Amino acid sequence: MTLLRFGDVLGACDYPGRGILLGRSRDGGSSVCAYFITGRSPNSRNRVLVKTEDGIRTEAFDPSKVTDPSLIIYHPAREARGYFIITNGDQTDTVRDFISAGKSFKEALDTREYEPDGPNFTPRISGIIDPDGSYKLSIIKRAGEAPFCRRFYYDFSDPVPGYGHYISTYKCDGDPLPSFEGEPINVEIPETADDLAVEIKNSLDAEKTVSIFVRYADLTGGGIKTRIINKNKREGESDDGT
Repeated sequence: MTLLRFGDVLGACDYPGRGILLGRSRDGGSSVCAYFITGRSPNSRNRVLVKTEDGIRTEAFDPSKVTDPSLIIYHPAREARGYFIITNGDQTDTVRDFISAGKSFKEALDTREYEPDGPNFTPRISGIIDPDGSYKLSIIKRAGEAPFCRRFYYDFSDPVPGYGHYISTYKCDGDPLPSFEGEPINVEIPETADDLAVEIKNSLDAEKTVSIFVRYADLTGGGIKTRIINKNKREGESDDGT
């Protein structure tokens, strides 16, 4: 298994779009989740991540400048029945509803398709952390030029301390934007939530970075460490390290 430094993977990509990393902390005691947003257009960059009772949501930084909220305002993260769900769109709510009804991650995403934003047809990337810390990833994307939907599911039932798996919406910059290819990338997990947040911030293109979210959750119930970094900050706001 090839293991890469996460920052090196991010630094080698000029435009990943949105990304999800799931894994296990180095000491084996915490599940790890990271999510980030990068953007090229003013509409995409005009947002922040904010906490909710069950996760996080995106919010317009300046509501007067929003041109199309349909694909930029959503809940990236929500919890349901002890499961932690993270996605790049409103499929978060679909997964939450299915999990709440006793159904599965795959059953939920089998009802969804890639985003209707041609010519890019942005993939829907999703992840879920089970109560025991095992996790799954999914990518739903268009089959090249053909208008077919392809769904890929990856099950990591035995997480290894210090290891994680990463997917993003795009392979690189382009016009149209090329979708992520291949299997989730194996990467190293830094020691702490702060370390991971800083590594992501320092590795992404500063101009395109919009928001970063990191979560380390103790698997024995010892607490959750989260970090949110927004490029756009309101007066008096600082990076969240609670």
